[in-house]
Amino acid sequence: MNAHTTSSNARRRIVVAGGGPAAHRFADAMHTRGLEGWQLTVLTEEAHLPYDRVALSKALTDMEYDLTLGEAAMWDHEALDLRTGERVVKINPDGKTVETAAGNSYAYDALVVATGSNAARLPIPGAEHSHVYRTLEDVWAINGAIAALREKLGREVTAVTIGGGLLGLEAAAGTEQLGAIPVVIDGANWLMATQLDEGAGQALGRLIKEKGFEIHGGVFPSEILADDDGQVTGVLMADGRTIDADIVIVAIGVRPRDELFRAADGEEQLFSLGPRGGVVIDEGCETEIPGIYAIGEVANFGGMCLGLVAPANTMAEIVADRLHGGAATFPGFDTATKLKLSGVDVASFGDAFAKTEHALEIVYADPARGVYQKIVTTDDAKTLLGGIFVGDATPYMSLRPLLGRELPAEPGAFLSAAGGGDAPETELPDDAILCSCNNVAAGSIRDAINGCGACDGQAPVQELGELKSCTRAGTQCGSCVPMLKKLLETELTKSGVEVSKALCEHISLSRQELFETIRILELTSFEDIMAKYGTGAGCDICKPTIASILASQHSAYVLDAGRGTLQDTNDRALANMQKDGTYSVVPRIAGGEITPDGLAVIAAVAKKYGLYTKITGGQRIDMFGARLEQLPEIWKELVDAGFESGQAYGKSLRTVKSCVGSTWCRYGVQDSVAMAINLELRYRGLRSPHKLKMGVSGCARECAEARGKDVGVIATADGWNLYVGGNGGATPAHAQLLAKDLDDDTLIKYIDRYFMYYIRTADRLQRTARWQEELDGGLEHVRQVVVEDSLGIAAELEAAMAKHIGTYRDEWAETLKDPERLRRFRSFVNAPDQKDDSITFVPERGQIRPATNEEKGKVLIGASIPVRGEGTFN
Repeated sequence: MNAHTTSSNARRRIVVAGGGPAAHRFADAMHTRGLEGWQLTVLTEEAHLPYDRVALSKALTDMEYDLTLGEAAMWDHEALDLRTGERVVKINPDGKTVETAAGNSYAYDALVVATGSNAARLPIPGAEHSHVYRTLEDVWAINGAIAALREKLGREVTAVTIGGGLLGLEAAAGTEQLGAIPVVIDGANWLMATQLDEGAGQALGRLIKEKGFEIHGGVFPSEILADDDGQVTGVLMADGRTIDADIVIVAIGVRPRDELFRAADGEEQLFSLGPRGGVVIDEGCETEIPGIYAIGEVANFGGMCLGLVAPANTMAEIVADRLHGGAATFPGFDTATKLKLSGVDVASFGDAFAKTEHALEIVYADPARGVYQKIVTTDDAKTLLGGIFVGDATPYMSLRPLLGRELPAEPGAFLSAAGGGDAPETELPDDAILCSCNNVAAGSIRDAINGCGACDGQAPVQELGELKSCTRAGTQCGSCVPMLKKLLETELTKSGVEVSKALCEHISLSRQELFETIRILELTSFEDIMAKYGTGAGCDICKPTIASILASQHSAYVLDAGRGTLQDTNDRALANMQKDGTYSVVPRIAGGEITPDGLAVIAAVAKKYGLYTKITGGQRIDMFGARLEQLPEIWKELVDAGFESGQAYGKSLRTVKSCVGSTWCRYGVQDSVAMAINLELRYRGLRSPHKLKMGVSGCARECAEARGKDVGVIATADGWNLYVGGNGGATPAHAQLLAKDLDDDTLIKYIDRYFMYYIRTADRLQRTARWQEELDGGLEHVRQVVVEDSLGIAAELEAAMAKHIGTYRDEWAETLKDPERLRRFRSFVNAPDQKDDSITFVPERGQIRPATNEEKGKVLIGASIPVRGEGTFN
């Protein structure tokens, strides 16, 4: 046995058992604090430098993808010694040494164990024929096996993943990207049952099925079947069914690798272990034996072992602090997680299951299209306790730092999917944690931006990349980057510094610059745009933005040519989702005018399909309760009768509200109905940065509430007054007078210019009111451009609007012409004729409404087990 010691007896020797993310973070923390007087040896059984297990799916689909953590140059430091292929097999506390499988012995003054966990295996016959999903070697093996099977079988490969948690879904998504048919088997009744409540789990299930995944839930596998050559043929289920399979991947969780702390037969047990494994540590991350620490998944604190980035990083920092003479303590597990799985947002934080006494749950659910948002508060609806988000996790970014604090607005204002307008602006307190992975508070970020010593005396930080490097915020999972960028821009603005208008981290152009670039170069595809002006695969910011820009400029069918995956959720169904998973059908009723025959058609359709009907605030008739597969049937009847889509689902013109005007009203001075119909038919289908609403009032009594709209028109004895920049929502604004006493042609010309100028220059999801406020010069600038043509672009703006009008096609009429487009409208991708039986209605006031959970006889249940993602090593 060889004994390894340091070259200088003056140095204190630290040995790290394990070479995963937790070990890397500890070495980095020691390196940052200074290694003078230390010799740190990291022993890892793998052949690689420490790599990012959170991003393992990238290596599954791209075997050349580099997952290496940090800068490889760090390991060149003379006091850092990384030894690969060295697996620690024994700790000798008395002699303060560890032994490795290679027969080597390493002496230590302090030992840090970061051995992580192993993938759990299935205790069923045939399990030896399955793959697991844990290491680089595991994902490389899966990649190679699928490629070999495809060549051998000469057909598509069916890849069955056992496990419906995030690890399993991530593995299944990877197989789908490799060209295999993805099948998921899960013993629970809904996906991620240990992380999501029933509503969220059902929403996730619909999204996964929509992507072509086959899901088998509520039953366990009993055997993995294989032929005489060991080739997998299927999975035998406990209910007797056989599910075809060519390859099986098991991703059912992990087990702490705590064997170093378990006594051999006949030896005394020196370390306390948790009931489910893991060595017990104190608040300093130290075991019962002084000088021996444990961090990451192998460490059990408060009876829990968690595979999350944030607590592992915190543990690593605490041990580094303690070894440097500090007294940092571990505060407990932060289980907040956010991730994106094959384009599906999932987030969870705090008391997500409302276990706090008298906790209040505020929920918005569209399970049929996979959107579920829940905020948990105290019973007075003021203090934020937690939340769950599936399909649209936009609120997570602003809510997560406010955990345990009083919300700045009523909870419903933060449910972005409910369509109540933009979420309230939030000023984060200095002690609010913005980056949970690295435990970085908003105050530390402000210090870095303002040059207050956060970056070792460096000058103030003005770039996002520099800010991430200085503070470490946003460098792990990246989910906090949008909030980090927003805080940077806010602080720079306060300091009088010009702020970058980059659309997102993938596109350095602003939305306005991107719009002009696409227009001038006549680009027509997301792929071409990203190849020329972007990096990576895009994100939730740039994808729908580019989709909107392409729709604005070309008026092409929004779901063709790969644009369907870029669109927001409502656009993908060409319908508005409701809380019970059904959809609303809103035909256009221009200006609110409808004939008795038209009313009869709507009545017949509503009666035939059992829909709830209501007059909307925009003077239309909304029909609620349609299932996804019913939408084409309903719309065929409506289109055949002359109706078209009211686009209640799009970032586009919604309605033009009108009063009855001079044709009937004794006070009317202009024909407001005729003008409203003219405007609505002119601007229908016009895609924009945010939804657009208009109003036309026939006199100054303003019955159409035109000044509450993006564009409002009010009749005068001499013509029309034009108001712009009004909106409702969480921050309502009155429209302002742009021009007065206009004739019909001039009015329309100015509106053409106004809308097109807004569409070209506004930021993503920016309402006209906010856009006008932020323009240099505000309303006066708008007046100069629209009325006086100060930029010399009036003819160009009018021509762009004329192009839109000339190329407009009703989206539902176009959908009904194409069988391939109709394939989208199925509740279950793999069972196109199956109806969703989970949708239940009850009668009320002579119509229907969605049944409550109590009326369905169901109880939402869930267990507070962390979600893997923003956060997890598994």
